[in-house]
Amino acid sequence: MEDQFHELTDRVRGELRSPADLVTYERLLGLARKNTPAGREELARMLTAVERPLWIREIAAFSLGCAGDRRAFETLVLLLNYRDPVRCATAAHALARLGDPRTARAAAALATNPLRTAYALHPVRLLADLRAPESVPALISTLERLLTPHTPYWRVALACVEGLGALGDRRAVPALTSALDHPRLAAAAAASLARLDVRRSRGNGKG
Repeated sequence: MEDQFHELTDRVRGELRSPADLVTYERLLGLARKNTPAGREELARMLTAVERPLWIREIAAFSLGCAGDRRAFETLVLLLNYRDPVRCATAAHALARLGDPRTARAAAALATNPLRTAYALHPVRLLADLRAPESVPALISTLERLLTPHTPYWRVALACVEGLGALGDRRAVPALTSALDHPRLAAAAAASLARLDVRRSRGNGKG
């Protein structure tokens, strides 16, 4: 957690607006580093406190999530679906360590929602990391939806291709084979198919 925690706290420090913010910030860092039961209780209370800036909830949720405290789940899922990719990445890191069985279902719902495709990159990567039963179907569904010419979300499609290769499930072969026809995906799709021991003949392009 240490490198990611430093990145988070360095970023959040730029959001502080008053001496009171600095006091709260240093208090949060102390609680997170000590990781005691009493400290986790205080962090959990911060998740539901009203009229608090988002950075307070983010530090508290990240710290609790990395400690395996499932009270962080709802806040982390909210941040996973946030418009700021940096916050999405931080939430995904903590969710991968949280060990909550709801995580894969939440990530799959975000990844497959066509209205949230612009924010699906980190849910997709999280699904690959989790290796949950929901992972392969969600990545296949998302990839198939994005195999259209000139999609602006090709980075999400690329993450699906790479994730399916890492997961090693042959259910992904048809979608990965279709991805070979897309210039930005072709190299990664070929690599993923090779990991699945699928080879295409030069003559007809079929495995």
